[in-house]
Amino acid sequence: MMKQNGWFGAAVYNIKVGGTLNNESLNWFEGLTVQTDGAMTIISGEIPDQSALQGLLTRILDLGLPLISIERVTPDPGSQQK
Repeated sequence: MMKQNGWFGAAVYNIKVGGTLNNESLNWFEGLTVQTDGAMTIISGEIPDQSALQGLLTRILDLGLPLISIERVTPDPGSQQK
């Protein structure tokens, strides 16, 4: 049996982008925390899976925001299989 390495399933991410978001753009990130830090925006929260993460990155690309970093903070404890 193959052991899961914990890279699949839900996890909390911090995504840093250059620039700030207007109120209309904030709607694209409903359910996530959006914080402005100077000329940078930090989008954080639990992302259910890799497909949802790709969708989020596509939204960022569509807004024309430069991607600075993506940090996987922690997997959801219920997503790891033994």
